[in-house]
Amino acid sequence: MTGESCRPVFVLGCPRSGTTLLQQMLHSHRRIAFPSETRFVHTAYEARHRFGDLERPENRRALAEWITSGEGTKFKVLRLDAAAVVEEIVQGPPTLGSAIAAVFRAYARRHGKPRWGDKRPSYFRRVPMLRRMFPDAQFIHLVRDGRDAVSSLMRMPWFHGDIHTAALTWREAVDTGMRLRARLGPATFYEFRYEDLVADPEDALTRLCEFLGEEYDPGMRTAHRHARQTVPSTRKWHLRTHEEVNARRVGAWRDRLEGWEADFVQYVLASRLRRHGYALTEGARPPAGQLVRFHRLAVYRWRSRHARAVLARLAEAREPNPVVSCLDGPVSVS
Repeated sequence: MTGESCRPVFVLGCPRSGTTLLQQMLHSHRRIAFPSETRFVHTAYEARHRFGDLERPENRRALAEWITSGEGTKFKVLRLDAAAVVEEIVQGPPTLGSAIAAVFRAYARRHGKPRWGDKRPSYFRRVPMLRRMFPDAQFIHLVRDGRDAVSSLMRMPWFHGDIHTAALTWREAVDTGMRLRARLGPATFYEFRYEDLVADPEDALTRLCEFLGEEYDPGMRTAHRHARQTVPSTRKWHLRTHEEVNARRVGAWRDRLEGWEADFVQYVLASRLRRHGYALTEGARPPAGQLVRFHRLAVYRWRSRHARAVLARLAEAREPNPVVSCLDGPVSVS
């Protein structure tokens, strides 16, 4: 059945994998409101204990005011009436998920759409958090050739890692995607490739809409018109969203990576690249020192993830309220 789902939608993936392009396409669907990155979902979750018992209206107000005006959130990109949103949260159910859902539902209502979503590449690390708040959510994982993703990530002014960090981030994203696909199943988790999206947008988006329970909307093909209004020209790394969909950057790693970089990235990602259908080229084995450094970083990050998981379970045990959203059903639109 199409056209009736109201499940939240979350887009995730390794940074520089085309998630902003996909976000613009989804927002261009007549039934789905999909804002630019808001950055308050995971930060509100991490800060939830400071607001105390949300059964108390004054605590819900403090949470609402933090979401709408707190340092580091990007609530302003939604162009909503902050005071009205605060009151909606205060009058709503006393859970964190309900407060967050109220914001996105207000955004969807502003655009006259019954369904909402959110995009952030790093959500691949936070699916358990999102499922605690939105157990009926659907997840879309966009995968790009790891060599292209790494070479693009290395060029970003906001990326402060090295090639080892970039390659490991891609590996972690696709490995997490594989586990989520098996755990969540085809009705909840959908994975596809950036290269297929730009090669044949209509086919890729039609399949995606089938997963979402929606009819394909041809307006998704002209998402660049919306991007020209919402993606600032100062964000030069996203200016390609202002263009009609094209495949000009597929394989750009051949020009962007030095020879040793290409050899290193392909070597450490080889099995994952093959798994996702990417052809490998001939290359030399990286020096032992480079591989040792990469594997040490992988072990360090694995230990850090598990330490954070332990802390997360402890934090869950002392929550004063449930976090699950009690706001369900389609957004009321006039």
